[in-house]
Amino acid sequence: MPELPVPPHFDRHRVGEVWRVPYEIRAADARRWISEHGLAPASEDGFRICLVLVDVQNTFCIPGFELFVGGRSGTGAVDDNRRLCDFLYRNLDAITQIVPTMDTHRVMQIFHPIWLLDEEGRHPSPYTLVTADEVESGRWRVNPAVCNPVGIEEDYAQRQLLHYTRTLEAGGKYTLTIWPYHAMLGGISHALVSAVEEAVFFHAAARYSQPDVQVKGEDALTEHYSIFAPEVREGPDGETIASANDALIERLLDFDAVVVAGQAKSHCVAWTIDDLLAGDDAREQALAPRTYLLEDCTSPVVLPGAVDYADEADAAFRRFAEAGMHVVRSTDPMESWPGLGEVLQVTSSSRGLGR
Repeated sequence: MPELPVPPHFDRHRVGEVWRVPYEIRAADARRWISEHGLAPASEDGFRICLVLVDVQNTFCIPGFELFVGGRSGTGAVDDNRRLCDFLYRNLDAITQIVPTMDTHRVMQIFHPIWLLDEEGRHPSPYTLVTADEVESGRWRVNPAVCNPVGIEEDYAQRQLLHYTRTLEAGGKYTLTIWPYHAMLGGISHALVSAVEEAVFFHAAARYSQPDVQVKGEDALTEHYSIFAPEVREGPDGETIASANDALIERLLDFDAVVVAGQAKSHCVAWTIDDLLAGDDAREQALAPRTYLLEDCTSPVVLPGAVDYADEADAAFRRFAEAGMHVVRSTDPMESWPGLGEVLQVTSSSRGLGR
């Protein structure tokens, strides 16, 4: 069955650029698209598909921004987003709702240089790894000036730092990483990639489907790679410092299929999927078989000559497949995906769509 055409406004050559989306023009285009292709409101979907876009933001996806995910090719996130926009437009009539997640930060947070000082009063450089032993020995301490703005006492902040680094290391994932300032709330690096934002807006107007934007990462005392849970939930005295996003898990259970894409394959995408599988057996059994990972719309973190997480990212995707998820390509028709072919043909025929 044929897919929808890609609207003429989409310019593949501009995916790596930043521009203002012309909302009124695109809304008018969407009204014409409804008429030309017989699009029905998403509320009428007999088979409900959710597209989760993990952190498709300028800070990760536009060359020259703070944490551009180039992958091994050097152009990873840009190429990924070309395919992602193509996929979204071609399957506009099948995707019920889009859930963009947005990494969201403020200046004073535990993983930013301003938070820490060494013995000589200097801030750490970006990408410094801070171990629990270094905190305990006094190699790193909390900058007293950050405490009042975030509403904590200096003694508590220091105990929290030691507790936090110990908890991270006990979990076996990594040590505390000092990141460059990125995805700053209100700044251009925080925004969705323009081409992707335009596609999401067009889908919303053409399908009468409100995007469900999910913000993560504002908590001062913990990192928050996954949309579903912070890296550390409790402080040194057992108090809650950040909570899991159980409401989103429950929302995803209302969909018949969940498609995941975004950045980076080795970090926020991988840890989001890990958390999706980390619940009780019933939840894992319910979500895993209905989850589809767009392997050609995500790239790993690779810094030539420094770090290369490509192999780890591929290993994670193999593990997700073993757990029952489907690793697919955006360029393949959705009807060819495991478990979707027959149901999509039936539902599209019953709605009179042109697929």
